[in-house]
Amino acid sequence: MSGRQVGWKAEAGVFLAVAFLAAGGLGVVQPGTGIPAEVVQLTQFGPALGVLAVALLWPGRIGERLAGAWQARADTAWAGPGRRLLLTAPLIVGSAVGGYALLSGDARLTDPRSLAHPFGLIAVAQLVGACGEEIGWRCYLQPLLRTRFGPLTASVAVGLLWGAWHVQVFAQRPAYAAGFLLATVAMSVILGLGLDGMRSGRLLLAGGFHTLVNLGLLLAMDEEDGAVPPMLLFGGACLLAAVPWVWGATRSRARRDARPAVSVAPDRIPAVRHGAR
Repeated sequence: MSGRQVGWKAEAGVFLAVAFLAAGGLGVVQPGTGIPAEVVQLTQFGPALGVLAVALLWPGRIGERLAGAWQARADTAWAGPGRRLLLTAPLIVGSAVGGYALLSGDARLTDPRSLAHPFGLIAVAQLVGACGEEIGWRCYLQPLLRTRFGPLTASVAVGLLWGAWHVQVFAQRPAYAAGFLLATVAMSVILGLGLDGMRSGRLLLAGGFHTLVNLGLLLAMDEEDGAVPPMLLFGGACLLAAVPWVWGATRSRARRDARPAVSVAPDRIPAVRHGAR
């Protein structure tokens, strides 16, 4: 089937099937590779393999979906929404950590030097792993759904799928899973609205946001242990951070809708003088 004939549902279905199955397979083989999960989780490359599968099946479409993912022009990617996007990540972590410290009386901060592996190595590996996820979720699936839905609806849908993709979360208590899903949807809304219409640097911006959040949680929270309060606080912090993005997008749309249509009244059309050259 050609790229022009295939429906968006078929594209999305292939991507999601491969992303889920590949992540599961990579998670199974990781212990045998000797790669520590603290450094990078191989499951993060499942979405990248999903994009690869779509590229192999419909090569004519993949360039259209990934437009703006690779280039990193400073004048477009790192100004305005891009800068605000990267600043939102530490704001989320700081809000969650502050709330956790007030609730538990312990900030639970981890000295990077106490980690089993060099922090610089972890940071680079986390960025690579985050980009392995984001090339699928924000650089491929989000633009694909935007061909059918508005930015907010597409972002919420991607956030739910992104959360469901972390299937191991649902082995935890329901409140923990709910907090995690709240976080993925809210972060997806931030990323979706922040990257919407951006023509360059999408992958590095999404991967950078993702990495900053992951590193912040690694050093300041213990949500990975299945504790419910930190995960709920993290989800709440993500939700609060998403509110200004939604409000700003709503205001921008209202301003666009309020602009009068440009038209030329018949009596405004200048008369053409006969014989004029």
